[in-house]
Amino acid sequence: MRIRFRLTSAGFMIAVVVLALGAGASAQDQQMPPEYDAALRALGKQGDFKANVLKINIPRNDLNVTVDGVATPTPFGFGGWLAMTKGNGGKEVMMGDLVLLEDEVNPVMSALLDNGLEVTALHNHFFFEDPRIYYMHVMGHGSAADLARMAKPAVALIGHVTSAHPPSSGKVTLQPGKIDTGKIAQIVNQEGEQTGSVYKITIGRDDVTVKETGATINARMGLNTWAAFVGTDDNAAIAGDVAMLDDEVTPVLKTLRKNGIQIVSIHHHMIGTQPAIIFLHYWSKGPAEKLARAFRETLDQLGKK
Repeated sequence: MRIRFRLTSAGFMIAVVVLALGAGASAQDQQMPPEYDAALRALGKQGDFKANVLKINIPRNDLNVTVDGVATPTPFGFGGWLAMTKGNGGKEVMMGDLVLLEDEVNPVMSALLDNGLEVTALHNHFFFEDPRIYYMHVMGHGSAADLARMAKPAVALIGHVTSAHPPSSGKVTLQPGKIDTGKIAQIVNQEGEQTGSVYKITIGRDDVTVKETGATINARMGLNTWAAFVGTDDNAAIAGDVAMLDDEVTPVLKTLRKNGIQIVSIHHHMIGTQPAIIFLHYWSKGPAEKLARAFRETLDQLGKK
């Protein structure tokens, strides 16, 4: 509160009480709605309510991260979060960015997808960090209670996934060999190309028209989905990229995770295109036939419109 004195026409000083400071404080510190308070308690997290947004803090205080030899405290870039605000029809819109170790990425992703939430991006924020950190963006719609329930299994995994990948000893566990490429082509219903020990199948998105400055962006320009195989029939590895429209992202993610395929990143390769194209990089190990069938099922999620 501030008090100002003003000289009136009658020559008297009057006090004018200014409540600007109080008004500003109330705008910053809003009363926490009960449904948001319940969501915080359900998730076992702390947060605050400002600008009509509930911010749920999920900091990685359990990690000691160095970036290129620099000791970096959690607020430097390792404070994960979820946020909720009111949308149309009284439903909440939830978005967030979860900070994950490599071994946490796919279990957390599966927990989100299995409980009705969407994963919209997966990427890194740093180079040369130790341990390596990934950032997973999430989205959901529903009541605050429902969103908290849907997010809880994934949040509970953060910091509690046992690492299956200790620091590399340099030992090679899979060597290039001979794969029955004819069987893979039959499963995928598409021939590939052999380059050395790698068999690669590339499939364009001929069902999608994308132009850049009048030029058609086709498979040769990067608008394609591909899978590369190496190893043997019994012990193979697959790596690849899936080109997706917005509404194909979640079905593709669910299909890959159902088949045990590891998601590595979700991002754009092009900007300003209509429609927007999302790219997903993946990789996994296993019998070549099983990996090929997972790729075939993923292709079945594309171009359904």
